[in-house]
Amino acid sequence: MSGYSNSPKVLKGGLVLIDPTSAQVQRIIALQYNPDSLTRSFQVQSVGGEGSNRSDVMRLKGPAVESYKLDAEIDAADQLEFPDQNRATVEHGIQPQLAALELLLYPTSSQLNTNNNLANAGTLEIVPMETPLALFVWSKTRIVPVRVTDFSITEEAFDPALNPLRAKVSLGLRVLSVDDLGFAHKGGSLFMNYLQTKEQLAGMAAAGQFSMLGIGGIP
Repeated sequence: MSGYSNSPKVLKGGLVLIDPTSAQVQRIIALQYNPDSLTRSFQVQSVGGEGSNRSDVMRLKGPAVESYKLDAEIDAADQLEFPDQNRATVEHGIQPQLAALELLLYPTSSQLNTNNNLANAGTLEIVPMETPLALFVWSKTRIVPVRVTDFSITEEAFDPALNPLRAKVSLGLRVLSVDDLGFAHKGGSLFMNYLQTKEQLAGMAAAGQFSMLGIGGIP
C-alpha cells in the first residue's frame, strides 16, 4: 500500500454556471491548477462622507462590494501524455478550455439571432440578453455569485498547427450581493448564505484581551 493513501484530496476552485430562473446547473468549469494567490478587495458602502449628517457617519448603505483577482494556468501537457483519451486536446490544444471561459463574456449565438430577427421584424423594444448566473467556488465556505469584470489571456506555447498549448488566464470577478440581485433571486440567497457563513467563521476567532493592546479598558 502506498504511503500516501491518507493524503488529503486537493480540491479545485472554479466556476459553476446556473440558469438564473430555475437554478439548473448548465456548466461546471474546474480550474486545472489552483492559482498561487487570490486577491480580494472590498469597497465599503458607507453613508458617511464629506458634508454628511453626523447621524450617518456610522451607517452602511449595504454590504461591501467584494472583488476577486486571480491568475489561472492551463496546460495541455497532462492531457497530451494520454493522447488516445484526449483527442480534443490533440486536435485543438487548450482551445476548448479557453473557449469555455471566454463564453462567460458572450451572449449565445441563438440569442443574437433571436434579437436580430426581432429587430428585422420591427420590434420596438428588445430586452437585453440574459447570461447564466456565474458562481465562483473556492471551497465550501466561499460560493458566491459573481460578474466578470476583467478578463485577459496570455497564450505562451503553440503546436505546429498554432493551437495554444499553455496559457495564463487573468480573471477579475465582482461579487453580486442582494443589492444587485434582490433577496428572492437564487444568487441573492447564495450571497446571504455566504455572508452568514462569514459571520459564523468570525465567531470562531479567538477573542482578544485588553492586555494584548497594552490597556486596561476603554477610558
